[in-house]
Amino acid sequence: MIRVLIVDDHEVVRHGLRFVLDQEDGIEVVGECAGGERALAVIPALRPDVVLLDMVMPGLDGLGVLRRLGGTPEADRPAVIVLTSFLEDERVVEAVRLGALSYLPKTTAVDRVVDAVRAAAEGGSVLEPGVAALLVERVRRGGARRPLDLLTPRERDVLAQLARGRSNSEIGRSLGMGRETVKTHVSSILAKLGLADRTQAAIFGLQQGLVPLDEALDG
Repeated sequence: MIRVLIVDDHEVVRHGLRFVLDQEDGIEVVGECAGGERALAVIPALRPDVVLLDMVMPGLDGLGVLRRLGGTPEADRPAVIVLTSFLEDERVVEAVRLGALSYLPKTTAVDRVVDAVRAAAEGGSVLEPGVAALLVERVRRGGARRPLDLLTPRERDVLAQLARGRSNSEIGRSLGMGRETVKTHVSSILAKLGLADRTQAAIFGLQQGLVPLDEALDG
């Protein structure tokens, strides 16, 4: 059962999302919150697998919630899907950098939201074409961040291990994390960088100089 927490300051949006998700097999809405501070307060007790997070809210906004969640132990950190009315590229890039697995406009079809929830529970991402285009453009634009800057520090650590040709079990032992957590990071890396598989990720890591080629060959 995928446990979902809905965080949005608009009651109609919360109730609409709950109605849709409650119709789905294997998904349970365990709570609703109207603000970021309240969400952070209830997450330890409700232990949702996935949080549907509004980006713009009074008080602590979506980016603030993502930053605070980044400081919690990985085992206690839910997957986050951002739902927003705004597609400003700085917000998109920052949300993804802070760990959001999917970034969906509120106009997204309901079945797409359901797909995103199921994907997030497995560590995967769903990005609408417009959002994916913004991320690509943000990386390509002159003076923009490098693609690596889309990754969290922990995701860079995992990518470096992939570049060494390590399996998920080996990465987990090296970095002190469980296999499911490793899988989540790998899925997030592939989604953020637009890569098809871990082999492409390993090649990308080598190209970015995360691991010297001779060290990777020795590994």
